[in-house]
Amino acid sequence: MKFSLNRESLLKPLLLVSGAVERKSTLPILGNILFDVKGQSLTLTATDLELEMVAHAEIDNQGDDGKVTIPARKLLDICKSLPEGSMLNFNAEDDSVKLSSGRSKYSLSTLSADDFPNIEEWKGDVEFKLLKSELLRLIESTHFSMANQDVRYYLNGMSIESEGNEIRSVATDGHRLAICKISNETLALPARQVIVPRKGILEIIRLLAPVDEEVQVYLGSNHIRIIDTEFSFTSKLVDGRFPDYRRVLPRNGDKIFVTDKEQLRQVLSRASILSNEKFKGVRLNFSNSLLKITANNPEQEQAEEELEIDFPYDELEIGFNVSYVLDVLSAIKDDQVKFTLADANSSVVIEGADTGEALYVVMPMRL
Repeated sequence: MKFSLNRESLLKPLLLVSGAVERKSTLPILGNILFDVKGQSLTLTATDLELEMVAHAEIDNQGDDGKVTIPARKLLDICKSLPEGSMLNFNAEDDSVKLSSGRSKYSLSTLSADDFPNIEEWKGDVEFKLLKSELLRLIESTHFSMANQDVRYYLNGMSIESEGNEIRSVATDGHRLAICKISNETLALPARQVIVPRKGILEIIRLLAPVDEEVQVYLGSNHIRIIDTEFSFTSKLVDGRFPDYRRVLPRNGDKIFVTDKEQLRQVLSRASILSNEKFKGVRLNFSNSLLKITANNPEQEQAEEELEIDFPYDELEIGFNVSYVLDVLSAIKDDQVKFTLADANSSVVIEGADTGEALYVVMPMRL
């Protein structure tokens, strides 16, 4: 098995699939990438048994078709360090692969391609096409609300839902909730809900660029697959029931407050510097024309910020984890942000004042 290709032609697919390579695996083969040569085409596959990434490259095949697995990290480091425009020559024999480029020569040990795990072939029962920019917006608008290593394992991921002409993403860690929806009149989808694990979601964010190119999305009973012209990404799904988030959406909010997002983000960021590092609590005092934000910490230090607002209601004091509110303000794209409040013990609903595409719920804190 002998083939050659340009460094740039290999580096791009190598970088794409390397995200699925298992870092600390008990199975050595999961640290390798499967190279599959068929004619003038090379297919690269990497997996950690949860995710699978496939990418392709054109090659100059000078021998028989075949398969071999090559250590991912070492090969990637070699390719990155070779000069631009280098020609790479691969020659696989027995249990090693010889890589030469100009005067550089490397010999890497390989493992049998027969032992490389293959995520079984499956058909998605829900299929749709979305622009990469839309899919990325759907995920980036909500991913920060996913739980991280929660015992309620179904929260350590994101719910992706289809229904009619709508696709929704929902994430919650029990203290906050994020929902984003995209409508597309050309879609007519069955009602379906899947939970994509945290690692899969972060990998999708890494893979997608905010461009107006379509990707194909397949939802199956155990997997989600995204197919692009450059790659194919597959992730196992989390087996579990996502909580019925509609039941926790606050309905009693009767106080609406709209303000400039960037101004609010700045005063909250400054106040958060002196909040308790563990709990990140800040206190918001609303009066008719002024929002007073205070934070303090166990060292008896205190921050106080003021913002002019229009709040034609009774005075209200409410405490929040400032990190949660700042995450939401970073995710909202509108210039103005809208808060819907009820009382000191009720969750607040935050959304962009114009689009209403995404909606966020943050629980209050007792301070």
